[in-house]
Amino acid sequence: MNFSNLPLSRRQSSLVLLLFALSLLLFILENVIGDSITQALFYQRDLISKGELWRIFTGHLLHTNGFHLSLNLAALILLWALHGQFYNLKNYSGVFLSCAVSTSLGIYFFNPALLQYVGLSGVLHGIFIFGALMDIFNNDKTGYLLFIGVWLKIAHEQLYGASADVSSLIEANVAVDAHLWGAIGGLLFSIVYLLKIKKTSSLG
Repeated sequence: MNFSNLPLSRRQSSLVLLLFALSLLLFILENVIGDSITQALFYQRDLISKGELWRIFTGHLLHTNGFHLSLNLAALILLWALHGQFYNLKNYSGVFLSCAVSTSLGIYFFNPALLQYVGLSGVLHGIFIFGALMDIFNNDKTGYLLFIGVWLKIAHEQLYGASADVSSLIEANVAVDAHLWGAIGGLLFSIVYLLKIKKTSSLG
């Protein structure tokens, strides 16, 4: 890999590193001092219903075990290496928040049987969608393959469920609906973001 081509500027990498660091820190704290902190942060339907709305966001930073953490952090870094040239502080924070909200609210309203959830995977599917559409917007044809590929993956999960091997590794059922809602959040954010760019360009 040519490291000189990586998106290493502060605006491209700072929020990715922040998500990486927060996820890792929370996992370490849980294993060192117990789960008192994570108990206050993970997505829990009943407590969200009682007004603990921060869980809509913070639950995405927690993980069931080291394998779960490693898989999500590896995906976070790979997406940054693939599409980080499009990231800046404003759009990355926007897509993260949009996908966190869409994932949590999608689960809350349409998957009431899912009482607890942790992990970045729903958000990561939305970030993937954003990167693929930015590729397409910038006339990179691989964006079409990535965009179609991620929706085929989501469709397969909806029809057949997630891999049993992955569920075994992370010691939890894979919340495939979270992937769907995260992707929808990424799609909606990307549409609004690209329309705004086009509007600004036409005015300029």
